[in-house]
Amino acid sequence: MKPAWFKPLLPAFLLAAGLITAHADLKVGDPLPDLAACKLAGQLPDTLAGKVVLLDFWASWCDTCAESFPLMDDLQKKYGAGSFVIIAVNVDDSQSDMENFLKMHPVSFVTVRDAHQNLGDKVNVSALPTSFLFGRDGKVAFIHGGFHGPESRQRYEQEISGLLKP
Repeated sequence: MKPAWFKPLLPAFLLAAGLITAHADLKVGDPLPDLAACKLAGQLPDTLAGKVVLLDFWASWCDTCAESFPLMDDLQKKYGAGSFVIIAVNVDDSQSDMENFLKMHPVSFVTVRDAHQNLGDKVNVSALPTSFLFGRDGKVAFIHGGFHGPESRQRYEQEISGLLKP
């Protein structure tokens, strides 16, 4: 029998090892879920209409999530003055775990918590981190499973700058 701590780490381990790919019910071309209806804990932007949105799912225990936060903070600072916004959705069971993580990894982008898994149930993310990049039309343009350092930076930069072009 596996220890209790093993189960939540298994998908991240398998993804990092390349044995699985990120899976989600949300697919390229699907619309952005109604975030307000999901009753996320935290302050969402007033409007997302016409913006490029990076919706990132993360947890405090996810090491690759911690590695991705500086990149996402850089992206928010670089593109956030325009029509770009990052919304990081925490899936921890404990609010204090999320808060402690954010004290150690302060960021300039929006962070909310899916306390009741309302959004998580709609999206069905199987590995962390998983990010969905939505175009100005409000539809998924790209999906990122995991975090791969410089490769992820390059892909995000290309995709975001392409989606922000008029």
